[in-house]
Amino acid sequence: MTDKKKRTHEHEEAAETQSKAESAPVEVEQPNAEVEALKSQLAEAESKAAEYKDGWARAQAEFQNYKKRIERDNELTYASMKGDIIKKVLPVLDDLELALQNRPADDAWANGIELIVRKLQNILESEGVKRIEAKGAAFDPNFHDAITHEPSEEVESGHVIDVVRNGYTLGERVIRPASVRVAQ
Repeated sequence: MTDKKKRTHEHEEAAETQSKAESAPVEVEQPNAEVEALKSQLAEAESKAAEYKDGWARAQAEFQNYKKRIERDNELTYASMKGDIIKKVLPVLDDLELALQNRPADDAWANGIELIVRKLQNILESEGVKRIEAKGAAFDPNFHDAITHEPSEEVESGHVIDVVRNGYTLGERVIRPASVRVAQ
């Protein structure tokens, strides 16, 4: 029986060795398959990370553009509101200047009005408002509003004879064109 046990035991060991040999390639394939699966997952994760990073960069750029657009819109709104307010003040300045042109000589109140006019002009200048110099200049419909076309021997045709009402600009924008008489 000892021989029989020995043979059985040897047979079992041989079978075990054979099964280990058969299972060894499967175990080698299994880690390779896991490695490939992990590599695939890593590549997918890196792809998603790159996609998210690109999306984040685009969102940042869009946000910066949005901020710049809002700032530009706010500046335009501010300039427009400022121009509207100044437009409402200009008729008062016109009236004061007209009153000064027709003032009696050496009147104390007229001198006070002159000071008020100068203060108002200084305030407007400090806000960037400039008078359009039109007298003698070539007529430009962007800056002048022609009230009449008159024959004139003193002024060249197409040039401004006289300014009826002053025009003003705020920066590059014309707040009010100058009302002028133009030579034919």
